[in-house]
This record gives sequence, C-alpha cells and structure tokens, in this order.
Amino acid sequence: MKKTIVDYNLSNKKVIIRCDLNVPIENGVITDDNRIVQSVETIKYAVDAGAKVIVLSHLGRVKNEEDKKDNTLLPVSKRLSELLELPVIFVPCTRGKKVQDAVNNMKSGEVVLLENTRFEDIDGKKESGNDEELGKYWASLGDIFINDAFGTAHRAHASNVGIASILPNGIGFLVKKELDTLGEAINNPNRPFVIILGGKKVSDKIAVIENAVKIADYVLIGGGMSYTFFKAFGYEVGQSIVDNDSIEFCKRIYEENKDKIILPVDIVTGTAVVPNTTTRLTDSKNIGENEMGLDIGVATVNNFKKILLNAKTVIWNGPVGVFELEKFANGTKKLCEILANLRAKVIIGGGDSAAAAIKFGYKEKFTHISTGGGASLEMLEGKELPGIKVISEK
Repeated sequence: MKKTIVDYNLSNKKVIIRCDLNVPIENGVITDDNRIVQSVETIKYAVDAGAKVIVLSHLGRVKNEEDKKDNTLLPVSKRLSELLELPVIFVPCTRGKKVQDAVNNMKSGEVVLLENTRFEDIDGKKESGNDEELGKYWASLGDIFINDAFGTAHRAHASNVGIASILPNGIGFLVKKELDTLGEAINNPNRPFVIILGGKKVSDKIAVIENAVKIADYVLIGGGMSYTFFKAFGYEVGQSIVDNDSIEFCKRIYEENKDKIILPVDIVTGTAVVPNTTTRLTDSKNIGENEMGLDIGVATVNNFKKILLNAKTVIWNGPVGVFELEKFANGTKKLCEILANLRAKVIIGGGDSAAAAIKFGYKEKFTHISTGGGASLEMLEGKELPGIKVISEK
C-alpha cells in the first residue's frame, strides 16, 4: 500500500503537490473546472495542517514560445483561489529568482502555484522527458512531495517521477480514490463485468483489448475502432476511419473471443464530419463508398442495453460516436442514460467519455468519473503507472 498525505506531519513543511489542473480554457475563460475542483481536497488538507503548499501542474501542449500565451495557469490560479477561499500566489515562471523568493517568503497555510510545468518542454522537453536536473531543482523547493495528478500518472515526467525520486513522498486523496476505485473494479469485480471501449484507433488500445477479453465477461466495442474490425471481416466501410496496421489483430482477437466481443450491428453514417451532413442508418455491412460511420445505431444500442442490464461492474472508456455533433450524439447519449440507471458499479474512464457524461448531464449519476483517460487505460492494460510505482510503500 502506497504512502499517502496523511502519513506525514505537514506542519510548517514545504509540501509540493503535483495536481492535474489541465482544464479547457477559451479566450482566458475556464469552460470546465472539474479537475480543479477535484484537486481542492488534498490542497486544503495540507493548508489546514499548516503546510506551505507549492502546487505544480501542466496545461495543454507547449511546443514553442507562441504556445505560452494560451497555456498560462494564471486563470487557473484565480479559480483555485476562489475554491480554496484563500489567496493563491501565482508565480509566472517555472524556476529562477521569482520562484525561490516566493517559496522562501511563504508562511504556514499559504499556497503558491508555479507556471505551467510544460513551459520547460520548449527547450529540450525537460518536463516530459523527466530531465534529472529539472527534477532536482523542483525537489529542492520542498520537503515532501505528494502526487495528486492521476491524469499524468502514466507518464514519467520531471514533475512527478523526477521529484518523487528525491523527496519523501505519497499520494493525495484524488489519486488514492482513483487507484482504489479502478483497482477494485479491474482486479476484483462483481460479475458480470462489462468493459465498453470506444474512440478512434485500435492501435492505441490493442493492449487494453488483449487484457479486457481476459478479465471481462463482455467487451462492447463502438466508435471509430469498430470500422477496423469491419474491414477485417471484409465489410464495406466507405470513408470510415480505419487503422490499417491493426486489421490482422482485429481478425485474430475477434476469432478467439467471439463470445465476448460485441460489435455494432447498425451504424449512422454521414458524408462529412460537419453539422449539416446527410445522415443514413444502415447495417454494419453496408456503409456506402462515400459515407463514413459516425455513430452506433438503434439496434446496437438495444444489443448493448441487453448485456448491460445484467452487469454488476462496468468500465467505459471512449465515446461510441462523434458526440460533439448532435446528429451523431445519440449512441453516446443513450449509453449514458442506460449506465446511469443501472444497479451496478459504473466507472467512466476519463477523457472524451467523461466529457460526454458531463455534457449530457450525468456527472453525478455514476459511481466514479476518472480524471485520467490515459492512466485508466493503462490500468485496464494491467500496467503499473510510473507516477505511482515511484511512490514509497507504507
């Protein structure tokens, strides 16, 4: 069992908390603060324990100087301050004199948020490459390190693995909840256990599918992934997204697990991924040559529903259609509705499926909505996450 924040005396200690504050921001306005809200419990616990709290987080992808202006954590610091109901001191850089001064001048119960850790990726990917010098620098700012960023736990970065390799460490409340909830569902599920997989590329989820057919009673597959299976069967898929490198895998895994893998039997097609495209409902074998599959059909929803009504544990990762467009949102919306009314443990595995569940008003209807799509997928693969592996055992 991993050490947690409650295993340390935090009074007057400088505690570095790696959070996942990677929220969507449009024109300087946060459009979904869920990840910030989820981070509050751990930060507040440290504040109440008399710690000097130094918060680190990434935001977006930062490849050049131009990317900096749209990926500053300044709006996040303001929202975090509101949620904590205390001032958050924002430092607009990731290292240097301003950082040292801010940290050295802290009093117990104060919170400092440093600028986006990925600003360090501009010069040689120091953050995402787990640069040793950068990890040592950040570690030098604190006495204890707490990882509460489940969304990056599957990555070995300087701001998680780098710092944790040096300082006494533990996990925060958010990460503990994620590990406990997902871990129990994957390793000790009440059965029948159903895994739903959507999204685009099969190659991104080969290891997930390989493990899913071993641990689950049923694996329901929708979204862009299904068209690679159809191609493997020799069906006409038109202009649908196909992962050509994974065709042989799809053929083999389906042949070996016909009783477990459930694929769509009907599809809603369009001629383009635009709001006003012409749509058509067709069976899965007859997508027109100028059409692309963009959602699952009514018969597929009903097939999935029959299986899900008996389920005791469900994990869903990846939408089953282009839910951002109204014409192709029905499959994902219906799936949310079905899952919300089950008497079962239902876990939404982060990413786009979490965004869909929240968009359609089901945020409070599930056992758990994960804050980390990539990390939950790697747990489904049976992998140990680098950001967790490095944390000390009790």
